[in-house]
Amino acid sequence: MNVGKTGSAHIASLRDGRAVYIEGDLVGDVTAHPAFRRSVQSVADLYDYQADPANRAVMTFEPEGGAGGPVGRAWQIPRNHREMRERRTALTRWAELSYGFMGRSPDHVASALVGQRIGLDVFARGGSAREKAFRDYFDYARSNDLFLTYVIINPQVDRSRDWGDQPDDVVARIVDEDAEGLTISGAKMLGTSSIMANEVLVANLQPLRPGEEALAFSCALPMNAKGLHVLSRKSYEQHASSVFDNPISSRFDENDAVLYFHEVKVPWERVFVHRNVELANAQFHQTPGHVYQNYQSQIRLIAKLKFLAGVARRVTETIGTINLPPVREKLGLIAAEVGMVEAMLDGMEIAGEEQNGFWVPNRHYLYSAQVTTQGLYPRIIAAIRELAGGALIMLPSSERDFANGTVSDIIRKTQRSPAFDPDAKVKFLKAAWDAVGTEFGSRHLQYEMFYAGAQFVTAGHSFRTFDWSECGSLVERLLDSYPGSGAATAS
Repeated sequence: MNVGKTGSAHIASLRDGRAVYIEGDLVGDVTAHPAFRRSVQSVADLYDYQADPANRAVMTFEPEGGAGGPVGRAWQIPRNHREMRERRTALTRWAELSYGFMGRSPDHVASALVGQRIGLDVFARGGSAREKAFRDYFDYARSNDLFLTYVIINPQVDRSRDWGDQPDDVVARIVDEDAEGLTISGAKMLGTSSIMANEVLVANLQPLRPGEEALAFSCALPMNAKGLHVLSRKSYEQHASSVFDNPISSRFDENDAVLYFHEVKVPWERVFVHRNVELANAQFHQTPGHVYQNYQSQIRLIAKLKFLAGVARRVTETIGTINLPPVREKLGLIAAEVGMVEAMLDGMEIAGEEQNGFWVPNRHYLYSAQVTTQGLYPRIIAAIRELAGGALIMLPSSERDFANGTVSDIIRKTQRSPAFDPDAKVKFLKAAWDAVGTEFGSRHLQYEMFYAGAQFVTAGHSFRTFDWSECGSLVERLLDSYPGSGAATAS
C-alpha cells in the first residue's frame, strides 16, 4: 500500500548537490552536517507522522484522480467549513510536533500555493501560458508532497530607494530571456527552512511600481538549481551544548538564509509571472494566497502559545509561587489571551466565504489576529521572564556537570523545588530558557514580531479589510436621530 511521502524519502531528496554555505564552508551533505542534521530529522519526523497508519486518515487525503497516492492535507483545498476544519486538525498536529517553533514547516508555503490556486483566474491576466504554468506546477508539487520554501522579500540595502533603483547585483531580477526561459540574478530573503526544502518559490510580497518590470516575476526552482547559492545564518543547532541543555534549538532550528541567484535559468513552464508589475503585486493579495499562508501561521502560533502558557504555569509550580494571588492573576491573563487567539481562529473559519467553489477564511478576522499576536507574543515572553525571576539564570553550565560528583551534589542541594526533584527542575528550566532567553529564543521573538511585516504593514491589511461602512452608518444613524444646533427645539 502506498503510504505517501516518508521521512527517509525526504532526507534522501535533500542529498541533491545544493550549494549551501555556512561559516565560510560549502556544505557537502546538509542531512549530515552538525548545523542542520537534527532539524532535518525533525522535518522527516513530520512526514513519518503523517505516513503512520494510525495517523494517515487525519493527516492525508487523495487528490482529485488519486494520482500519486495520499499526500499531506496541507495541499487540500477546502470546499467548505468542514473540510477546512479537517485540514486545520492535520496542521495543528504537525505544529505540535515542534511545539510551534518551526514556523516554515512544509505546510506553510503549501498553504500559500493553495490560496493562489483558488485564485487561478488572477494568473490568467498574464496570459494562458502563465496560468497553465502555475496550475501544472501546483499539481506537480502536490502530487509529490514537496516541501517548498519561499523568498519573497528583497535585501534591506537602502530603504530610502525604490527596489528598482538598488544596484543591479542586489535585488533578484530578470537579466536575460530566450525561447527556453528566463535568467535571473540577484538576492532574495529570508529563505527560512530553505536548507531542508525541496524547492523554492521566488516572488514579490513587497509592492513594485511601473518601471520595475525586470523585478516583476515569480517562479519555482529546485534547491539544487545551477547558480543558486544558499548563505545560512549562524546555526543555533550547531552551537547548542546538547539536547538536554538546548532541547528546542538543537532540534527545531529551521534556519534562515539569503538566496543568491547567479545567472540561474528558469524554464518557461516554471514562470508564473513575467515582467508584469500588476500581477506581481496581485499574486498574494488578489488571490487568497496571503490569507491562507497567514492562516496557517495562526494555527502554528496557537500551538506555540499553548506551549508557552504551559511553561509559564510550570515555572510557578517549580519555584512555589503558583498559589500567590498576583501570580494566578498573571497566569489567568495569559490563559485569556491564548483563548482569545484560538477563538479568533475559530471565527475566521466560521465567518469564511466561498471563492471559486472553495472556502476562504475571513480576511479581516485573520488580519485582526495577526496584528494582535504581534504584540501578544512579546508580552507572554516578558510575563514568563517576570514569573521566573532568577530561576532561569542560575542553572548548571551543562549536563556534564552532573557527571562530576562534587558538582552534582551541590546542584541537587541548591536546585530543590516544592514540586519536582532537582534533576527534573534543571531539565525543565533549561527548556524554558531555550524557549525564551537564548539566542534561539531571541530569534523567535523577532520572528513573531516581524514575520508578517512591521506592524504598520499588518495594521494596513486590517484597515483595508475592515467594514468601515457599517461603523460609519452607525455614526450617521446617531447624528440623524436628533436635530442639529440650528434647529428649533421644543421648550
